[in-house]
Amino acid sequence: MKPVAVALIDGEHYPPVVVDALSRVGGRYEFVAALFLGGSEKVEGGDLARTAQGLYGLPVVFDAEPSRGLERVLAEYTPEVVVDLSDEPVLGYEQRFSLISHSLARGVSYVGSDFHFSPPSCTRLCSTPSLSIIGTGKRIGKTAVSGFMARTLQQMLPPREGGTGVVVVAMGRGGPEQPEVVDGRGLGLSVEDLLRWSRSGRHAASDHFEDAALSRVMTVGCRRCGGGLAGEPFVSNVAEGARLAESLQPDLVVFEGSGATAPPVATDARVLVAGAQQPVEHIAGFLGTYRVLTSDALVLTMAEEPLATGEKVQQILRAVDSIKRGMQVVPVVFRPQPMTSVKGRRVAFFTTAPASQQDTLRRYVEQHHECRVELVSSALSDRRALRADLARPEMQKVDTVLTEIKAAAIDVVAEAAVDMGREVVFVDNVPREVAPAETGALAELTRTLARTAHERFHGRG
Repeated sequence: MKPVAVALIDGEHYPPVVVDALSRVGGRYEFVAALFLGGSEKVEGGDLARTAQGLYGLPVVFDAEPSRGLERVLAEYTPEVVVDLSDEPVLGYEQRFSLISHSLARGVSYVGSDFHFSPPSCTRLCSTPSLSIIGTGKRIGKTAVSGFMARTLQQMLPPREGGTGVVVVAMGRGGPEQPEVVDGRGLGLSVEDLLRWSRSGRHAASDHFEDAALSRVMTVGCRRCGGGLAGEPFVSNVAEGARLAESLQPDLVVFEGSGATAPPVATDARVLVAGAQQPVEHIAGFLGTYRVLTSDALVLTMAEEPLATGEKVQQILRAVDSIKRGMQVVPVVFRPQPMTSVKGRRVAFFTTAPASQQDTLRRYVEQHHECRVELVSSALSDRRALRADLARPEMQKVDTVLTEIKAAAIDVVAEAAVDMGREVVFVDNVPREVAPAETGALAELTRTLARTAHERFHGRG
């Protein structure tokens, strides 16, 4: 049985050419309608809307805004696939990616002459309410946002009798072969715990270890390899991880993406995390449009200079609003929070933050945590540079090593600190709202998303 399809056509092609193409391609698809994208150079007659069905042999929809027109066609005709028979100059690269995004957001495939986009696989696996946190790239603070939300949700949803409250399912490039549970509740994970995992050959700075250690929640670690343009991993064990999370009797499951790759699981609510330092088109263009369309809200991180100007932040807000009118956006910055007091200490701070942020972070740590920062290193993701920083003379003045749980934090930094007899204190990156968001906006958004997830879950019957 042929899949039901709608065609995208234009007036830069002579109508007989389009009709012939529909006939030829009709061996593969059952066309039920067409969307006219513009152009009239090759079309004779004045009232095209009135004569279009006679010209093309199909109901033809007209709309001055192609994305809006496609939404209308998808809603009215519910096709399985959109077949793109248009071309330049009517349909350029930017417009085409927008239409692809709108199609995928509706769960409809999009096919052209030499490309085929399929909606990412999203099987519903949870028998409890669920929330996913996805991103537009790597090193944008998604795990820090996820950790903040997990802590907020754990306070909002204390475990029922026999349950575990919030469970985070995190996937990463260095995740385990088989999904594993890490219990960060109670006293949390110590440096010794993570070193023990690292010495056994594990990547002990994977996101699920970070979430467990810093947010003190139950986590399930998964792995993935590869990532498609719309965010689907090529290979992952997240489905198995979801089933493992279900066995823990959670009240709510939080699925955390990896880079720009999303967990291949359908959830009841979804929040997108993007970095203000990214190009606007990476957030609101290409298939960033798809991510915006399929999310309930956006957390815009690193919204400060020198990473992003105020005007850049406003550009992103306007671009997102043009895609999804009224979507809530919460701009934030990150500030380091040691997990234990370092008052009066002389410290070295190891981070993945850009080098341009070092002075800001140094001042913040010294002013807010009453210590002396002898060294700031942004080399956690570069083992060679990291070892060079650990050998710098400033390390001799240090009695405490502060480190994020990222990249080489455990196998290089923590190991070196222990060898030098230095105390290791883990550092969380706590999001702080900036204008135009108000203080407390991210916590309130988290609570709103949890309520939304519960309502949609129970509304599905």
